[in-house]
Amino acid sequence: MYDLIGIALITIMVASIFLVILALFVSRASLHRNVWLAGFFVNILDFFYLPIKALFQKYSDTQKLERWVVSLKNMAHRSGFKKTKHRLLLAPHCMRSLDCPAASTRFGIECVSCGKCIFSKIKADAEKFNYTLYIVAGSSYVKHIIKKESADGALLLACNYELNKVMRSLKNKNITTYGVPLLNDGCYATELDYSKMIEVMEYFST
Repeated sequence: MYDLIGIALITIMVASIFLVILALFVSRASLHRNVWLAGFFVNILDFFYLPIKALFQKYSDTQKLERWVVSLKNMAHRSGFKKTKHRLLLAPHCMRSLDCPAASTRFGIECVSCGKCIFSKIKADAEKFNYTLYIVAGSSYVKHIIKKESADGALLLACNYELNKVMRSLKNKNITTYGVPLLNDGCYATELDYSKMIEVMEYFST
Protein backbone atom coordinates (compact mmCIF):
# COMPACT_ATOMS: atom_id res chain seq x y z
CA MET A 1 0.00 0.00 0.00
CA TYR A 2 2.69 2.49 1.04
CA ASP A 3 4.75 1.47 -2.00
CA LEU A 4 1.85 2.37 -4.27
CA ILE A 5 1.41 5.74 -2.53
CA GLY A 6 5.13 6.42 -2.95
CA ILE A 7 5.04 5.49 -6.63
CA ALA A 8 1.98 7.72 -7.16
CA LEU A 9 3.65 10.68 -5.45
CA ILE A 10 6.85 10.26 -7.45
CA THR A 11 4.81 9.99 -10.66
CA ILE A 12 2.90 13.17 -9.83
CA MET A 13 6.14 14.98 -8.99
CA VAL A 14 7.86 13.92 -12.20
CA ALA A 15 4.79 14.80 -14.28
CA SER A 16 4.56 18.22 -12.60
CA ILE A 17 8.22 19.00 -13.25
CA PHE A 18 7.84 17.93 -16.87
CA LEU A 19 4.75 20.12 -17.36
CA VAL A 20 6.42 23.14 -15.75
CA ILE A 21 9.51 22.81 -17.95
CA LEU A 22 7.32 22.37 -21.03
CA ALA A 23 5.20 25.38 -20.04
CA LEU A 24 8.32 27.53 -19.66
CA PHE A 25 9.56 26.51 -23.11
CA VAL A 26 6.14 27.26 -24.59
CA SER A 27 5.96 30.66 -22.87
CA ARG A 28 9.38 31.62 -24.19
CA ALA A 29 8.38 30.50 -27.69
CA SER A 30 5.24 32.67 -27.47
CA LEU A 31 7.46 35.77 -27.71
CA HIS A 32 8.13 34.98 -31.36
CA ARG A 33 5.29 32.80 -32.66
CA ASN A 34 1.86 31.38 -31.96
CA VAL A 35 1.78 28.34 -29.70
CA TRP A 36 -0.78 25.63 -29.05
CA LEU A 37 -2.65 25.18 -25.75
CA ALA A 38 -1.60 28.59 -24.45
CA GLY A 39 -4.44 28.64 -21.91
CA PHE A 40 -3.50 25.22 -20.53
CA PHE A 41 0.14 26.18 -20.05
CA VAL A 42 -0.87 29.52 -18.48
CA ASN A 43 -2.77 27.57 -15.81
CA ILE A 44 0.31 25.42 -15.19
CA LEU A 45 2.53 28.48 -14.71
CA ASP A 46 -0.02 30.21 -12.46
CA PHE A 47 -0.41 27.10 -10.27
CA PHE A 48 3.34 26.69 -9.81
CA TYR A 49 4.16 30.41 -9.98
CA LEU A 50 5.74 30.86 -6.53
CA PRO A 51 8.21 27.95 -6.71
CA ILE A 52 9.07 28.82 -10.32
CA LYS A 53 9.71 32.44 -9.36
CA ALA A 54 11.91 31.33 -6.44
CA LEU A 55 14.03 29.27 -8.84
CA PHE A 56 14.36 32.19 -11.25
CA GLN A 57 15.37 34.49 -8.38
CA LYS A 58 18.17 32.10 -7.47
CA TYR A 59 19.37 30.92 -10.86
CA SER A 60 18.14 33.34 -13.51
CA ASP A 61 16.17 36.59 -13.90
CA THR A 62 12.57 37.04 -12.71
CA GLN A 63 12.00 39.78 -15.30
CA LYS A 64 12.57 37.17 -17.98
CA LEU A 65 9.97 34.91 -16.36
CA GLU A 66 7.40 37.72 -16.13
CA ARG A 67 7.95 38.65 -19.79
CA TRP A 68 7.41 35.05 -20.91
CA VAL A 69 4.28 34.62 -18.78
CA VAL A 70 2.69 37.88 -19.92
CA SER A 71 3.36 37.00 -23.56
CA LEU A 72 1.72 33.60 -23.11
CA LYS A 73 -1.26 35.10 -21.27
CA ASN A 74 -1.80 37.64 -24.03
CA MET A 75 -1.89 34.79 -26.51
CA ALA A 76 -4.28 32.79 -24.36
CA HIS A 77 -6.59 35.78 -23.77
CA ARG A 78 -6.61 37.19 -27.30
CA SER A 79 -9.83 35.61 -28.57
CA GLY A 80 -11.65 36.21 -25.28
CA PHE A 81 -10.61 39.86 -25.11
CA LYS A 82 -11.87 40.43 -28.63
CA LYS A 83 -15.37 39.44 -27.45
CA THR A 84 -15.44 41.87 -24.51
CA LYS A 85 -17.83 44.84 -24.60
CA HIS A 86 -17.06 47.07 -21.61
CA ARG A 87 -13.32 47.59 -21.39
CA LEU A 88 -11.15 49.34 -18.86
CA LEU A 89 -7.76 50.86 -19.61
CA LEU A 90 -5.65 50.55 -16.46
CA ALA A 91 -2.44 52.59 -16.57
CA PRO A 92 0.25 53.25 -13.93
CA HIS A 93 0.71 56.70 -12.39
CA CYS A 94 4.49 56.40 -12.89
CA MET A 95 4.05 57.65 -16.47
CA ARG A 96 2.60 61.01 -15.44
CA SER A 97 4.43 64.31 -15.08
CA LEU A 98 6.20 64.95 -11.77
CA ASP A 99 4.26 68.22 -11.45
CA CYS A 100 0.91 66.66 -12.38
CA PRO A 101 -1.95 68.88 -11.13
CA ALA A 102 -4.55 66.07 -11.12
CA ALA A 103 -6.23 65.01 -7.90
CA SER A 104 -5.97 61.51 -6.46
CA THR A 105 -9.06 59.52 -5.46
CA ARG A 106 -9.71 55.99 -4.26
CA PHE A 107 -10.09 55.09 -7.94
CA GLY A 108 -6.77 56.61 -9.02
CA ILE A 109 -5.55 59.85 -10.58
CA GLU A 110 -8.22 61.96 -12.32
CA CYS A 111 -6.48 63.25 -15.44
CA VAL A 112 -7.38 66.86 -16.30
CA SER A 113 -5.78 66.79 -19.78
CA CYS A 114 -3.26 69.51 -18.88
CA GLY A 115 -0.87 68.41 -21.62
CA LYS A 116 2.13 67.98 -19.32
CA CYS A 117 2.45 64.25 -19.95
CA ILE A 118 1.32 61.44 -22.21
CA PHE A 119 -1.93 60.87 -20.31
CA SER A 120 -3.67 63.71 -22.15
CA LYS A 121 -3.13 61.75 -25.35
CA ILE A 122 -3.96 58.39 -23.75
CA LYS A 123 -7.20 59.81 -22.36
CA ALA A 124 -8.29 60.99 -25.81
CA ASP A 125 -7.46 57.67 -27.47
CA ALA A 126 -9.14 55.71 -24.68
CA GLU A 127 -12.35 57.61 -25.41
CA LYS A 128 -11.90 57.09 -29.15
CA PHE A 129 -11.66 53.31 -28.75
CA ASN A 130 -14.33 53.10 -26.00
CA TYR A 131 -12.11 52.34 -23.00
CA THR A 132 -12.69 53.77 -19.54
CA LEU A 133 -9.32 55.07 -18.37
CA TYR A 134 -8.07 54.71 -14.81
CA ILE A 135 -4.62 55.87 -13.74
CA VAL A 136 -3.71 53.82 -10.70
CA ALA A 137 -0.95 54.11 -8.12
CA GLY A 138 -0.99 50.42 -7.22
CA SER A 139 -2.90 47.17 -7.57
CA SER A 140 -5.02 47.99 -4.48
CA TYR A 141 -6.84 50.64 -6.54
CA VAL A 142 -7.96 47.96 -8.99
CA LYS A 143 -10.13 46.34 -6.29
CA HIS A 144 -12.16 49.54 -5.92
CA ILE A 145 -12.39 50.04 -9.68
CA ILE A 146 -13.79 46.59 -10.48
CA LYS A 147 -16.41 47.04 -7.76
CA LYS A 148 -17.45 50.30 -9.38
CA GLU A 149 -17.35 49.17 -13.02
CA SER A 150 -19.23 46.29 -14.62
CA ALA A 151 -16.35 45.62 -16.99
CA ASP A 152 -15.64 42.36 -18.77
CA GLY A 153 -12.24 43.35 -20.21
CA ALA A 154 -9.17 45.28 -19.06
CA LEU A 155 -6.29 46.50 -21.19
CA LEU A 156 -3.30 46.88 -18.88
CA LEU A 157 -0.29 49.18 -19.26
CA ALA A 158 2.50 48.33 -16.80
CA CYS A 159 5.83 46.62 -16.34
CA ASN A 160 5.70 42.87 -16.87
CA TYR A 161 5.73 42.14 -13.12
CA GLU A 162 2.68 44.33 -12.50
CA LEU A 163 0.96 43.03 -15.63
CA ASN A 164 1.25 39.45 -14.43
CA LYS A 165 0.19 40.44 -10.92
CA VAL A 166 -2.99 42.17 -12.09
CA MET A 167 -3.73 39.45 -14.63
CA ARG A 168 -3.60 36.89 -11.85
CA SER A 169 -5.78 38.98 -9.53
CA LEU A 170 -8.48 39.52 -12.20
CA LYS A 171 -8.42 35.90 -13.36
CA ASN A 172 -11.35 34.90 -11.14
CA LYS A 173 -13.29 38.16 -11.54
CA ASN A 174 -14.67 37.35 -15.01
CA ILE A 175 -12.52 40.13 -16.48
CA THR A 176 -10.42 39.17 -19.49
CA THR A 177 -7.06 40.93 -19.52
CA TYR A 178 -4.50 41.88 -22.14
CA GLY A 179 -1.22 43.60 -21.38
CA VAL A 180 1.04 46.15 -23.09
CA PRO A 181 4.43 46.21 -21.28
CA LEU A 182 6.18 49.49 -20.57
CA LEU A 183 9.57 50.14 -22.13
CA ASN A 184 11.23 50.53 -18.72
CA ASP A 185 10.57 49.80 -15.06
CA GLY A 186 10.60 52.29 -12.20
CA CYS A 187 8.52 54.49 -9.93
CA TYR A 188 8.58 57.54 -12.22
CA ALA A 189 9.49 58.60 -15.77
CA THR A 190 8.43 55.25 -17.20
CA GLU A 191 7.66 55.16 -20.92
CA LEU A 192 5.23 53.37 -23.18
CA ASP A 193 5.55 52.22 -26.77
CA TYR A 194 2.55 54.30 -27.79
CA SER A 195 2.31 52.87 -31.28
CA LYS A 196 2.09 49.38 -29.75
CA MET A 197 -0.83 50.44 -27.54
CA ILE A 198 -2.66 51.93 -30.53
CA GLU A 199 -1.93 48.80 -32.56
CA VAL A 200 -3.52 46.67 -29.83
CA MET A 201 -6.55 48.97 -29.56
CA GLU A 202 -7.07 48.95 -33.31
CA TYR A 203 -6.76 45.15 -33.47
CA PHE A 204 -9.44 44.64 -30.83
CA SER A 205 -11.74 47.31 -32.28
CA THR A 206 -12.41 45.28 -35.43
